[in-house]
Amino acid sequence: MDIKMADVTLHIDEDTTHDKRESFRDSLLNLSGVMTADSLDKKPHFMIVGYDPDLINSRDLLADATRNGLHAELIGL
Repeated sequence: MDIKMADVTLHIDEDTTHDKRESFRDSLLNLSGVMTADSLDKKPHFMIVGYDPDLINSRDLLADATRNGLHAELIGL
């Protein structure tokens, strides 16, 4: 089986605590198709998510942010 991986950067609008970001990260990692989710305390508004686009899409990542009480946008590079 050939696994694809795409990366997307989410910009989180709210000021969040480390624990809130970790909780959101754990939520993303529980989604089928999400392989990585990382943020840094020195850049708290950004989270980089790696996912398999055959299993999940970026709209699903934004929907998970909403379920976690966050507002987020995709950043294209």
